[in-house]
Amino acid sequence: MWIQFLLIIAVVVLGGVVMRRTGADSHLAIRRLLMMLFVLAAVLSILFPQWLTWVATLIGVGRGTDLLLYALVVMFLAFVYTQFRRNAQLERRLTLLSRRIALMDAEVHATDDEIETGS
Repeated sequence: MWIQFLLIIAVVVLGGVVMRRTGADSHLAIRRLLMMLFVLAAVLSILFPQWLTWVATLIGVGRGTDLLLYALVVMFLAFVYTQFRRNAQLERRLTLLSRRIALMDAEVHATDDEIETGS
């Protein structure tokens, strides 16, 4: 029984941490809603594990733990995909920023050289 209590607290705390605003969140309301649904489903599956087994057999999966594993694999692959896209976008932005800085630096040096030579 105490393990259920610890698991519920862990799920709720981690769900709250994930739902915190980070400043640049797009689609924050959708993320929060999905996270709240996930936390609710996790708490219910901890309190009533037989419900997860019932849903699994309803879907055609043998056990509730198998269903949970399949769901985690799908969520992991979705996470990897979104992180890959986010990383590619950040790399593009970093490249554009470094180019812009290099051009501005070259412009400043050209202006400094003109001032030194008096032209």
